[in-house]
Amino acid sequence: MGLTRSLSITPADQSMFEKAEGEKVTLPCTFVLSDEDEGPLDIEWVLIPTDNQKKEQIIIMYAVDRIYNHYYAAMTGRMQFTSADPKSGDGSLDILNLKSSDTGTYQCKVKKAPGVQSQKIQLTVLVKPARTKCSIEGSQEIGKDVTLKCASQEGSPLLSYDWRRVSGTQELPATSTLNRNTGELLLKNASQEYSGVYSCVASNRVGVDECSIELNVTPPINTAGIIAGAIVGTLLGLSLLAFLVFCCCKKHREKKYEKEVHHDIREDVPPPKSRSSTARSYIGSNRSSLGSMSPSNMEGYTKTPYSQVPSEDFERTSGQNQTFASSKYGIAHKIGDITVV
Repeated sequence: MGLTRSLSITPADQSMFEKAEGEKVTLPCTFVLSDEDEGPLDIEWVLIPTDNQKKEQIIIMYAVDRIYNHYYAAMTGRMQFTSADPKSGDGSLDILNLKSSDTGTYQCKVKKAPGVQSQKIQLTVLVKPARTKCSIEGSQEIGKDVTLKCASQEGSPLLSYDWRRVSGTQELPATSTLNRNTGELLLKNASQEYSGVYSCVASNRVGVDECSIELNVTPPINTAGIIAGAIVGTLLGLSLLAFLVFCCCKKHREKKYEKEVHHDIREDVPPPKSRSSTARSYIGSNRSSLGSMSPSNMEGYTKTPYSQVPSEDFERTSGQNQTFASSKYGIAHKIGDITVV
């Protein structure tokens, strides 16, 4: 392959490379010069787009004893010539920290007039399976069908899934059916012997990832008992709520009644007069009666003892006062035309 017989590129042992994301790859490009090649040496790596309408993208170039690697921003800092001196016959390219976007066809071109040679290499960057998750679909009851699921959130196709049993007999149940493409393991007519820990391994050409999950097959749940219990519990709860509401209403009515009765008593019944005011009123009335009397009219008058001055008992109703006056103070004196009690 080439336009002249002077310059030649050593055929690569392989023209297709598969690498995992994050790894390093060396794309080979070794050449041999001849005495007929007298022009300046140019080594150029380009990325050939999958769309034929687009132009080739220069990645790195060696020309006039200098290296130019600023053409392709997506690989800045991640590419370099394998040899520190490419003119020695090794124009191989190193790509570091591979990304899935690095997948494509790369071409190495060596020019030294009048010779020109080139070589193409296919690079595929694959993503290892990652973030693999296991799950269970279906009821874990005896006699039911249950499905163990496995799926990787990351990973290049084609992904393959494989299930194995970690605990117990470490063999999958006889009724199980495995789909390696979808990662589903169907267990028909499950029994308690199926219980245990299961592990799923997801793999592709560049890596593996795995997850595990525990299956616990149990007897059927007594749904009738659960429903009956729920109904009874609900009724008890409603009864308790109704009782609390009744008690609160009753307490509220009692407090309201007490406030109304207390308010009526304070408005209808005047406060009792003091003992001292009653006594002073009584003595003052006697003095006013006696003030108009002359000494000649005071004969036969007997002074009421001070100890017989009435107390609060004197403030009783009018009917009681009449009875009280006639029984307790029955002494009367007549002075002239005036009768003194």
